[in-house]
Amino acid sequence: MLIPHPLLGPRDAQEFTYLGDASLIARPDGTAAGAEEAFFEYTYLRDNPAGTHRELWFHEAGDRSWLVVTRNTLTHEILDAQLASDLALAMCPEARE
Repeated sequence: MLIPHPLLGPRDAQEFTYLGDASLIARPDGTAAGAEEAFFEYTYLRDNPAGTHRELWFHEAGDRSWLVVTRNTLTHEILDAQLASDLALAMCPEARE
């Protein structure tokens, strides 16, 4: 399986380590009300979808970047790959300052 790295072009999936669901980027606020329950759900409750899914992949044997890869879990077809840092900044614009 080839992963289309946004900076380096197509790379073999063996260069990467799979982490899981890309929703892990949105970590709960540890100081908010209900933080204990939110962290329990964040840590232990995961979906296992059949079909299109956004996943985190770490380019361990390359530039050590994190990617959000959109992949069909039934066919393993890669539909998109983006730098996780770009997506995290888009979700939290105040982090740019």
